[in-house]
Amino acid sequence: MSSFNIFNIAGSGMSAQTVRLNTTASNLANADSVSGDPNQVYRAKHPLFEAIKNGLGKDASSSGVSVKGIFENPEAPNARYEPGNPLADANGYVYSPNVNTVEEMTDMISASRSYQNNVEVMNTAKEMMLATLRLGS
Repeated sequence: MSSFNIFNIAGSGMSAQTVRLNTTASNLANADSVSGDPNQVYRAKHPLFEAIKNGLGKDASSSGVSVKGIFENPEAPNARYEPGNPLADANGYVYSPNVNTVEEMTDMISASRSYQNNVEVMNTAKEMMLATLRLGS
C-alpha cells in the first residue's frame, strides 16, 4: 500500500461521515413536523456504508468507505389523537416522524468524532511524511 493511500482512505471516511452528519441534521430538523397522512410524514433517514475493496479473494484489501445509499426507517410514524389540529385526518389523528432525537444526537456525536479521527489520521500521516523528508536532508 502506498503511503498516499492513507489520504484516500481517511478522505473517504471524512466524506462518509459528512453524509452521516447531514442525514442526522435532516432528521433532527424534521423531528417535530406533523402530517395528517401517515404516508406523507417525514421518515428518518440513515446512510448505508460499504467498504471499498481492492483485489480479489484473499488478496482483497480495504481501501476506504463509500456511501452505498440512504434508506428510510421503515417503522410506522407516531400517531397522536388531536382532533382540534387543522392537519388531523378524518379520525382526528396527526402523525409525527419516527425520529428518536436521543439516538440522533448520539449518532451526531459519533459521526463528529469519527470525522475528527480521520482528520487526525491525515495529520499524523502528513507529519510522518515530513519527518521522513527531513531525515534525507
